[in-house]
Amino acid sequence: MTGWLAIAGLGPGDEALVTPEVTVTLAEATDVIGYIPYVARVAPREGLTLHPTDNRVELDRATHALQLTARGHRVVVVSSGDPGVFAMAAAVFEALETGPPDWRDIDIRVLPGITAMLAASARAGAPLGHDFCAINLSDNLKPWGVIERRVRLAAEADFAIAFYNPRSKARPDGLIRIFELLRETCADDRPVLFARAVSTPEETLRIVPLTEARADMADMRTMIIIGSSLTRVIDRPAGPILYTPRSAS
Repeated sequence: MTGWLAIAGLGPGDEALVTPEVTVTLAEATDVIGYIPYVARVAPREGLTLHPTDNRVELDRATHALQLTARGHRVVVVSSGDPGVFAMAAAVFEALETGPPDWRDIDIRVLPGITAMLAASARAGAPLGHDFCAINLSDNLKPWGVIERRVRLAAEADFAIAFYNPRSKARPDGLIRIFELLRETCADDRPVLFARAVSTPEETLRIVPLTEARADMADMRTMIIIGSSLTRVIDRPAGPILYTPRSAS
């Protein structure tokens, strides 16, 4: 049996947002590897082995996937959202680069998915309609000083900014500092979107001015999008629309 490795994005939560390409690939797999809650989204079936693992073992997970593929297994490494956005694709390639030379002959595919940033933006309107950037607020893999510098420079450049992993039990106060930094840097009171558990039954959306944004409005299931100076809110009876005009002129 010839093995292959697919690194797949399961989207933000709703099964309707899993791409047909990912669905077909999962149906052909012999093994699915990933973080426990993501593997739990894959239905068990005969001939499929599920390999759920805990958080923060990305390189071990990636190495295991490459080892199985080298032995002829058809392996899918699953991530939420898109696997190339703060997820498993980079971890697999890190393991590939430092692994045995014969791993470089493995058939590897990255299957894109709808990431939380895009799902949240779509639910709210189009806050990423002009130039934007994405910043992961977790300091597990980079120093906090790097995070602060990137946030400050992004705000100075007047990007809309999407924040991943904004607040956890292990670092409840980092987001407080981020909002302080943004208020120091931004001359205007731009809108802030808190989009939690988008596309799931627990979904909530909240738009507040930057001056009213608080860290306790977010958790690890929340995507935060900070508007640029051009971002607008359209009030309407059915709920507000948040968007950034296409022109910066």
